[in-house]
Amino acid sequence: MQGTTTNSVFWAGFRDASPFIIVVAPFGLLFGVVSIDSGLNFIETLAMTFLVVAGAAQFTAISLLLDQTPTFIVILTALAVNLRMAMYSAALVPHLGQARLGIRAVLAYFMVDQAFAVAFNTYERQPQMTLAQKITYYFGSVVPIVTLWFIFSITGALIGRAIPPEFSLDFAIPICFIALTAPAMRSLPHFVAALVSIIGALTFAFIPYSLGLILAALLAMMAGAETERRLARRP
Repeated sequence: MQGTTTNSVFWAGFRDASPFIIVVAPFGLLFGVVSIDSGLNFIETLAMTFLVVAGAAQFTAISLLLDQTPTFIVILTALAVNLRMAMYSAALVPHLGQARLGIRAVLAYFMVDQAFAVAFNTYERQPQMTLAQKITYYFGSVVPIVTLWFIFSITGALIGRAIPPEFSLDFAIPICFIALTAPAMRSLPHFVAALVSIIGALTFAFIPYSLGLILAALLAMMAGAETERRLARRP
């Protein structure tokens, strides 16, 4: 992207992230509906949407609150679900770590699965990108995702109860994460970690408060790391 204008880099990020609009819109709409149905009022739903900006953690917290789960468990589980953001951040350090602290703080606030996947894959394919281009591209990829998440979450909170239940908006959740995960399956450790996480989530589904997900995630990370270590020791 040498010689490419800032404007074109921004719109490249916007274009590359735009396909996720198909799942982000119903995903946000569903959250607005579920949050109101769970007992949160409009202001509380709005605050959660703008402060957390993490659909999976928000849905997890709402479902646990519906089950009358202790607040400590709700916070712990939501943090565990969002631990992937720490891994995303570590993966982006070689590309964005030299940015000013203020820029990194804004990037951290807008850290979402879709933008990370699009940006990271682009950075890896185009190592010649400058720091300024990488930052601009990331913000371009964030705009269609986060903007629509805000808009449709608010819309769901306002008109959610008027949506017929047979529309089954929850289809967006698995589709979104399949679309994010599939491009990342590029090596044996990735496949091992994914397989262990699936088996673990199913095996420990009986554990209350969704704590089985935390255990499954830990086992998946350990399995992936061990696979990578063994592969590195091969002659």
